[in-house]
Amino acid sequence: MDKNMLNKLKQDLEGELFTDKLMTTLYATDASVYRKMPLAVAYPKTESDIQKLILFARDNKVGLIPRTAGTSLAGQCVGDGIVVDVSKNFTKILSVDEEKKQVTVQPGVIRDELNQFLEPYGLFFGPNTSTSNRCMIGGMVGNNSSGTTSIQYGVTRDTVVSLKTFLSDGNKVEFKTLSLNEYLGKMALDSFEGEIYSNIHKELSNKEIQQEIIKEFPKPQIHRRNTGYAVDELLNNSVFGDGEQGINLCKLLSGSEGTLAFTTEIVLQLTQVPPKRSAMVVTHYKTLEDCLMDVAPLMANSLHTCEMMDKVILDCTKNNRTQLANRFFVEGDPEALLMLEVKSDTEEDLARQLEKLLQTVKASGLSYASPILKDGDVNKAIELRKAGLGLLGNIVGDRKAVACIEDTAVALEDLKDFIGEFTQIMKGYGQDAVYYAHAGAGELHLRPILNLKKSADVGLFRDITTDVAKLTKKYNGSFSGEHGDGIVRAEFIPLMIGDKNYELLKRIKTYFDPHNIFNPGKIVDAYPMDESLRYEVDREEPEIATMMDFSDSQGILKAAEKCNGSGDCRKTHKVSGAMCPSYHATKNEKDTTRGRANTLREFLTNSEEPNKFNNKELKEVFDLCLSCKACSSECPSNVDVATLKAEFLYQYQEENGYPLRGKLFAYNTSLNRLGSKVAGITNAVYDSKFLGGLLKRTAGVATERSLPKVFKVDFDKELIKAKSQATKTKSKLVLYIDEFTNYLDVELGRDAIEVLTRLGYEVELFYGESGRTYISKGFLKQAKKLATKNLEQLSVFTDKGLPIVGLEPSAILSFRDEYKRFGLDNGKMEAVAANSFLIEEFLAKEIQLGHITADQFTTEAKTVKIHTHCHQKSISNQKVTFDVLNLPQNYSVSIISSGCCGMAGSFGYEKEHYEVSMQVGELKLFPAVRKAAADVIIAANGTSCRHQIYDGTKRKALHPITVLKEALL
Repeated sequence: MDKNMLNKLKQDLEGELFTDKLMTTLYATDASVYRKMPLAVAYPKTESDIQKLILFARDNKVGLIPRTAGTSLAGQCVGDGIVVDVSKNFTKILSVDEEKKQVTVQPGVIRDELNQFLEPYGLFFGPNTSTSNRCMIGGMVGNNSSGTTSIQYGVTRDTVVSLKTFLSDGNKVEFKTLSLNEYLGKMALDSFEGEIYSNIHKELSNKEIQQEIIKEFPKPQIHRRNTGYAVDELLNNSVFGDGEQGINLCKLLSGSEGTLAFTTEIVLQLTQVPPKRSAMVVTHYKTLEDCLMDVAPLMANSLHTCEMMDKVILDCTKNNRTQLANRFFVEGDPEALLMLEVKSDTEEDLARQLEKLLQTVKASGLSYASPILKDGDVNKAIELRKAGLGLLGNIVGDRKAVACIEDTAVALEDLKDFIGEFTQIMKGYGQDAVYYAHAGAGELHLRPILNLKKSADVGLFRDITTDVAKLTKKYNGSFSGEHGDGIVRAEFIPLMIGDKNYELLKRIKTYFDPHNIFNPGKIVDAYPMDESLRYEVDREEPEIATMMDFSDSQGILKAAEKCNGSGDCRKTHKVSGAMCPSYHATKNEKDTTRGRANTLREFLTNSEEPNKFNNKELKEVFDLCLSCKACSSECPSNVDVATLKAEFLYQYQEENGYPLRGKLFAYNTSLNRLGSKVAGITNAVYDSKFLGGLLKRTAGVATERSLPKVFKVDFDKELIKAKSQATKTKSKLVLYIDEFTNYLDVELGRDAIEVLTRLGYEVELFYGESGRTYISKGFLKQAKKLATKNLEQLSVFTDKGLPIVGLEPSAILSFRDEYKRFGLDNGKMEAVAANSFLIEEFLAKEIQLGHITADQFTTEAKTVKIHTHCHQKSISNQKVTFDVLNLPQNYSVSIISSGCCGMAGSFGYEKEHYEVSMQVGELKLFPAVRKAAADVIIAANGTSCRHQIYDGTKRKALHPITVLKEALL
């Protein structure tokens, strides 16, 4: 297409239009196996923008691909036209009608955030997908999503009251329930809208067509059915059948994947907030068959959830830091388990339901264990199940659990026999498939494990899909239960509903969209299911040499390829977790873990540069990564973007040179060492408006930032002084005086020495620069040299079994994280990693062992609010800090749900990053600190965190060791 035409469109829009390589790369994939490079990406700002995009598409024969969170598994969100992303600007909850129990939203409203908003009204939107903390209502309508709760609340289609949409002629219309007379009135309109109603009436009033639909469509008791357009849903009403209810074409648009109209407003029917009390029985099985045999009798109970996980998924949870903690209830090594949840408003009724359910479990005798979970433990189990899709990305190598047959739904009475035949098909292909998800709804997410980089497996991809489609048709099931047809299943619609019905769907598409601009290639006239794959088939794998060791992923390219697009990184600051703080601030896809991984994968695979890292697009996509490392634990696929960024910076700078500011930050410890020799002069310069300002401008530091003061302290003398006052000695430990403690946060060193010696520990000091500043700026040669030196010196202690205790999380935790990627002596490395602890980790363990007790601390009442460092959240845990500060018996301690502080080492100092840094802080942390009363102690163990809290709120935060020192008797 002529670039000038796109440029003119760009100028006409109030929103944004992108045609550059980075943005088109970001939107070339979704959570499916497909890749199509779009012509452009639009972020419309107004409805007028959407209208202009539609008219442009119509006049230029260009497709429009609607997109919200982009978590689609069937390829619905990829195409070679213009991707229209409404997730950034169409995010308003417009109104709530409490009397009707209805809410009006724009399509970019996130499902979980909608329910947070509705909670004070006592209202609730029921459909609950595994992606509920980032999926959006527009996508849920487009896919007719259902999720874990459909056995209680139905599917999205059941909740849609009305839709305001733009038709393909650019006019805005509303679809809602119409009586027969109102429908006839619509038919009489002299407009494109009127033609649509007239054509629908012509088709569906034909008794032969009605009979063909009834004969060929999936069994009506299967509520998860999305095969093609839901014309079967339009028959039972006052217009086309004997029903008393009016007709609502929203039934047709729901599940249409944006192929019929472009939706801008959605009215949803809500229900009362579900009962607060819940319990879950988790039945364990030695065989898949036993598990499936139990489903039907268990569903006789009033279950809110009946979900299944198999051994493949359960084994994946062992390799994810976040989900490992959520599998606490798993007993032994089950082949499969069922999660059975009951709810009630009263404890008495909950106990009654629970007893009835347990009697059913006992009567079948098929499960070997059935632990009962309550309260927060139920939510942990549900999170474990929800992580299923992403966890499949943990399979190392090119063989992956592929989405193609994962959406089959059959009647509950057919489930066991269907899975039996399915298993035989898989055995015929030498496949051990993955089984998980919505057993209670007759739907399991069944996945073959294939390598779609190889033509042989691409052949299996088609063959297996075809055979399972035929099997599904045999049981009159739905081949697309909740994930949609997209590219992967649309080819099979004629098989599933018959050729006559398929021709009907094609005509309906033409009535709505005669120019084929809305999401072409989906549902009808489908793209081939085995083309446009994410990876080139039978390609010669690129050889990518790296400084860091990515052998645990079989190389850096496969480390990036672990991202399957599930989009966990698109959750916002309104839910728990810290992943992608820059995305929380910008809402731009490029600032997600997914965006960064996809871009790295694309350029490592397809760049023409001799050094494939040498691309400005990669520089841009990593620019706002704060290296918080939340992705390494919160991403179900463990995509560690902080480490990928460090490697990228190294490779890019080796090619293009290391910038002055990068050198200043990387060598910051050396500069602090020099500055500390004349600390008074150095700090006076920092405080000087003129000299300090000049220094900031020269270094590219934000003028709004305060510069950290430097100090010179002899910690050996401090230790001698502390030992002279100690009265008894417990075990010996090594206190790590890192580069931040040594020159900047010197009071922490003093406080740690005092606390440890007064508690009776024999302390030895170790001085060493961790290399954190080098790693974060991509100076990996220097970091490796330091790591080698530290490893040799620390091995002296680990050989004696001495714990190494550190104060600054980013320093001490590098021993357990990045050091392992430098290819150093493995035996020594493992010993150092195993014996390195945050000081809170060490003290919490000592408290647990009874070596430290509350009677050693004050009984004065104080309130403490904790903000923990991102690396601690990712690599360690927050609870250790909570436990330590909770030891004084009258201390009231809570953890601020704060995510990342926004400083992230040097990031927040850099002038071009200052604004984003402060935006991140303002999302959760700063308001929480400001809200705290003046006498509340703010505890933060990260040096960057404390600095950020001061710059953002003017409150001084204390390291936990300082809080403890002040509490000692």
